[in-house]
Amino acid sequence: MTDERFTLPYQLERLECALDWPTGPVRTSAILLAHGMGYHLDSPWMAECARGLVSHGFPVLRFNYPYRQRSMRERKEQLPDRAPVLEEAHALALAALAERAGGRRLILAGKSLGARISTHLAAKGERCAGLVLYGYPLHPPGRPEKLRSEHFPAIAQPALFLQGTRDEFAEVELLKSALARYGGTATLEIVADADHGFAVPKRSGKTDEEVRAALHARVSAWERATFPE
Repeated sequence: MTDERFTLPYQLERLECALDWPTGPVRTSAILLAHGMGYHLDSPWMAECARGLVSHGFPVLRFNYPYRQRSMRERKEQLPDRAPVLEEAHALALAALAERAGGRRLILAGKSLGARISTHLAAKGERCAGLVLYGYPLHPPGRPEKLRSEHFPAIAQPALFLQGTRDEFAEVELLKSALARYGGTATLEIVADADHGFAVPKRSGKTDEEVRAALHARVSAWERATFPE
């Protein structure tokens, strides 16, 4: 599926990137998809998400954060870098997508950690038209008092929050309260029975694949409604 592999120099690392283009009609929005803490750009969840978005016509760029690149090079698990490093690397990937996107509007998308850093960039004025946030980590598991939403009022771009009801990183009611202070237009899509990785139990009557396919369709519908041609 990947049309282009390249690396971006960042400090002492070269961050791996993968850019995927649809084979059919191409949307006027391109997506930067950032990975979660325990993922990398080629993790099954990330690869499947990219395929799903590409199937709806979006060009999609994935990349590795520096700590993940070190983990893979040293074959030893690393903790995520501090926020300024993550933000700087994320902005570098965004610039790479802008260079390759042919003037398309840019959407920041991310899973968990990648979602959080996407919102940081938007709040600080980085170039993006909207955000798609898969499993936003509103608080650490079991610590709902430690909210990560203080920057929400500074975000003007429209956002789609995709959140499972069994996600231990975000109590739904707390997220709803946080989004009441969001600076732009925030759309919350609740995924019944889904956990932080959007897996669902058998009793839900759905498969994980069906849930993820519905997520991709929801992103597509949201983008069309938010940015009509």
